[in-house]
Amino acid sequence: MKIWTQGKWLWTRTIGSTVVGEFIDSALFYTIAFWGIMSTDQIITVALTQYVLKTSWEILATPLTYWIVAKLKRAENEDYYDRNTNFTPFSLKV
Repeated sequence: MKIWTQGKWLWTRTIGSTVVGEFIDSALFYTIAFWGIMSTDQIITVALTQYVLKTSWEILATPLTYWIVAKLKRAENEDYYDRNTNFTPFSLKV
């Protein structure tokens, strides 16, 4: 995404990955952890509540993320782009 956006819109990468990742994490974890212990309605409520809290935290922490990233880029004099890296998890080179 950094290459697609030419290094702009950091918030789309941080919040976007949180939206997708926390949805999958919350759905899987709470279902596996509490299946048979809680009712389906309770599991859904807990999973959605955690999802909203975690995603909200990422949104609130975005200004801090921008500050830290800018500070690191200045200190390291580096802004790396992985243009020639294939990130697909569906290929394997042996």
